[in-house]
Amino acid sequence: MILVTGATGLNGSELVRRLSARGVPVRAMTRDASRASALSLPNVEVVEGDMARPETLAGPLRGVERAMLISSSDPVMLEVQSNFIAAAKAAGVAHVVKLSGIMPERDSAFRFARMHGEAELVLEESGMAYTHLRAGEFMPAYFRQAPGIAATGAFMLPMDDARIASIDVGDLAEIAAITLTTSGHEGKIYRLTGPEALTMSDVASKLSAVAGKSVRYVNVSPEDYKNANLSRGMPPYLADALLELYAERRNGKEGTVYPDTAELLGRRPVSFGEFAGRNAAIFSGAQPPAARV
Repeated sequence: MILVTGATGLNGSELVRRLSARGVPVRAMTRDASRASALSLPNVEVVEGDMARPETLAGPLRGVERAMLISSSDPVMLEVQSNFIAAAKAAGVAHVVKLSGIMPERDSAFRFARMHGEAELVLEESGMAYTHLRAGEFMPAYFRQAPGIAATGAFMLPMDDARIASIDVGDLAEIAAITLTTSGHEGKIYRLTGPEALTMSDVASKLSAVAGKSVRYVNVSPEDYKNANLSRGMPPYLADALLELYAERRNGKEGTVYPDTAELLGRRPVSFGEFAGRNAAIFSGAQPPAARV
């Protein structure tokens, strides 16, 4: 049995669907089963468990051989992932695959990178087999720009002319399914990106090709970006974390294309242009982003 945490999220739900399609028995863990109707699929058992409450994890982990560890980027990410790792070890789980970040240095200026690095170490020291999937930016992050593109024909980020090698969520889920269902991935660290590193001007060009109008990238200062996020109701903790993230991106921390994705998939990863074309209705404003995220 395979357990997937964060099963109703963007990455978890895509992984559950792929495991179901493969005929693999999978247990989809969520804090609220009533919100998991989309996971009513063949070979899928939906269970309730909360990594912030370790006492709720024994049931979901019973009989599990391999687990996929995914959790939200929030102030307690390290705590909840550590809780899960301890519970998985106690339940006799043999192998945990962790979704991590592309730059998980424990001395990083980006707080969530530090947390990922610390959680990786907790997993490595647990005695269970582990695999770290260090993923770059997820392409659906650009869905957040769709309302601005529809309203003004532009999107605004504090990226200067830095490049970023985003990855398609479908490719990431396929790799997670591979590492969970085949041998030889124990103790491995995979750096997962798309096939190209693009500037935001490149991204704007590719969005223009599918949006039916010209899309511009507007470089903004970090301070203006933070103030805009705060004005939209973003919690200060997250607004500050995003400033840290974009500072690292401007320093080139997510601008390298790695071969791991293509090697694991046995094909070229999905490009940003292909992703944009597949979601043209969102970037043209014809379909709300929430319908696809």
